[in-house]
Amino acid sequence: MDTMRERFATTVSRLLDEDRRLALLLAEIGRDGFRKAERRHPDRVINVGIREQLLVGAAGGLALTGMRPIVHTFASFLVERPFEQVKLDFGHQGTGAVLVSAGASYDWPAGGHTHMAPGDVALLDTLDGWTVHVPGHPDEAEALLRQAAAAGDDRVYVRLSLQSNRLARTADGEGFQTVREGTGGLVLAVGPMLDNVLEAVEGLDVTVLYAATVRPFDQRALRAAASSPGVADVVLVEPYLAGTSVAAVSETLLDRPHRVLGLGVAKRELRRYGSMEEHLAGQGLDPRSLRERITGFLPARP
Repeated sequence: MDTMRERFATTVSRLLDEDRRLALLLAEIGRDGFRKAERRHPDRVINVGIREQLLVGAAGGLALTGMRPIVHTFASFLVERPFEQVKLDFGHQGTGAVLVSAGASYDWPAGGHTHMAPGDVALLDTLDGWTVHVPGHPDEAEALLRQAAAAGDDRVYVRLSLQSNRLARTADGEGFQTVREGTGGLVLAVGPMLDNVLEAVEGLDVTVLYAATVRPFDQRALRAAASSPGVADVVLVEPYLAGTSVAAVSETLLDRPHRVLGLGVAKRELRRYGSMEEHLAGQGLDPRSLRERITGFLPARP
């Protein structure tokens, strides 16, 4: 199976052939995947070099002309480093683009902390009007990329990762999906966290929701899944900064008693850059750790 990033390269290369409104902007990273597209469309595949602020600023300028920019690099260089340009050149100017990141929270641990961005979605939460997709499979990534490219001037962030679920789910950008139903609590798994969550809750009487799109937050689906009488117990498992969507859960359930456990990447930095699997275990996001944390939070069943 190809990776999400490989699917991104093939999908966007085709989209550039199909839609002259699209432009791809790169900052060196990922350029090898677009060599053929660059030769076919030298005016619409633009490499600005290692200048991330310029990357976003140029995309904002193209958006002002009516083009639909697709902007790609590592998440730490796409959201964190040029955050002021993201805020001003899209939000303040009222323009849109498709930001597509690689690297996720720790996809390349050997790259060190400079290449890790667990706070990217939390940062975008400080801005208005962003749609945020977190696909859990290359097929989902392709569907969401095509949808984002075809949009008018929306502001869209697509967060790609090397971590992937075994099976693709429907990814239409419309909301959460019910994967299994139970009565002993609710677990919301985001993107590539789903397989680990399903393994962790094997044999437990819990409902599992799946989210490949986290902004806008699907309040209707969460309320429906948490409709049982009594206190609603919700465990949120996100592949980025722990607690990023806790406020969204609490706002959704504001009118009823509820408890929320937000699991994800901790603020503390893991300085031993092992494999991604070792980082998952170090953050308590492997199946064994998730089961301990979920069962420790949910009320014991008689």
